[in-house]
This record gives sequence, C-alpha cells and structure tokens, in this order.
Amino acid sequence: MSETPRAREVETGWGQRRLLDLPAEDRPRERLVRHGAAALSNRELLAVVLGTGTRRASALDVAASLLDSGLRGLAGRTVGELAGERGLGQAQAARVAATLELGARLASEGRGPLPSFRTPGESARYLLPRYGARPVETFGILALDVRHRLKREAIISVGCLTSSLVHPREVFQEAVVARAAALVLFHNHPSGDPEPSAEDIALTRRLAAAGTLMGIEILDHVVLGAGRFVSLKDRGLL
Repeated sequence: MSETPRAREVETGWGQRRLLDLPAEDRPRERLVRHGAAALSNRELLAVVLGTGTRRASALDVAASLLDSGLRGLAGRTVGELAGERGLGQAQAARVAATLELGARLASEGRGPLPSFRTPGESARYLLPRYGARPVETFGILALDVRHRLKREAIISVGCLTSSLVHPREVFQEAVVARAAALVLFHNHPSGDPEPSAEDIALTRRLAAAGTLMGIEILDHVVLGAGRFVSLKDRGLL
C-alpha cells in the first residue's frame, strides 16, 4: 500500500517543524490520549516527557538524539550528563531521570506470585533490568524466605562512580526487619564490566561470616554489568 502525500509529509517534516505545526491527531501527546501510551514509539513517549524542544529542534528531534544509545544507555546517564545535551535543560533532564526511575521501580514490584531465586541466573534476570545500567555503584540485598522467595528488596549503599561503602550492620538490619532466612547480595559496576574486584570478594566473605553468626545464609553475591553478570557462588568465591 502506498503512503498518502500527507503521511509522507508528516514523517519527513518532523525534523523541520515544531510539534504544533503537525496535525493535532499526529502529535505524540494527542496520540497518547486517543490511543494509549502503548501505541507510541519510544521517541514519541520521550517527547511527551520532554514537553518542548528548542527553536531549531522539536521535542521529537531532541528525543531521537537522546535515544541514540537506546533506553538502556539513556537510563545509565546522570541528570548532569543529560542536562548537558543540546536542547535539554535541567528541569527536562530531571523529568527524564525521574520517569526512567519510576519505570525501574515498577519493574521491581512485579505481579503475581513472589519471585524465587534458586539459581544465579534467576537472580540476574531479576536484577539486571533494575540495576545493571545505573551510573553509580549501588549495593543492595534480596531478602528471601526459607523457600528462597523474595520478601524484601533493599538498597544498602549508593557510592561514587567506582565504589560504595557497605557495613554488615546495615545489611543485617534490613535482613532482620524482613525476617529473612537467606540473602542474595548484589551490586553493579558502572564501567559495564562485572568482573569482581578483590574488594568485592573480601566484602562478600566478610558478610558471609557475619551471616553465619546471625543464622542468615548468604546464598550469592551477583555483580552486574552491561547486560552481563558474575556470580561469586558460581566462581567458588563464597
């Protein structure tokens, strides 16, 4: 089926025209109201979040530029980095970061039965979409019951770009509140390389020893990178 002249005009004109110059039914916000958010592309959804563009670029143009590295790449950027993009102010950068964080938190809530974590792969599939692309090192725990079902997910420490500080007191305080029988530890490497450091290994063994005293087993420590992970349990380091 051939495109109509107006359809071709809309597709090629977005790079040259403001959103207000488009027919009302072709504007992202109006399309969202009429058809629902699921009908919009990533670029259109991001344009709705941005709200406005610049004198030379529409919100769709700015959104397309931000999505050059994909949603995962966008989620891995700080507000300061986003605000430095051409056509993006600090308020818009904050809205983008907040929107992506809400999406990550929604994913962490899940639906239906409580997830269980019996293998490193199950832990990684749950954790990677939530924490793998974070721009700063984030250390947390999955507190599990005796059947290794999730009871509580908690962030213990958020550090600088290369390290975070973790104390057993904070880790096991969260575990006791959740009445956990076991824990899966996790943290991300902002570099994208999940290879554990000597400090990661030392911390894991320190927490495992504390867990033995507390009667709370440390099942694994999963290090997250860019779409990859390393299980210290699988490595025989736990």
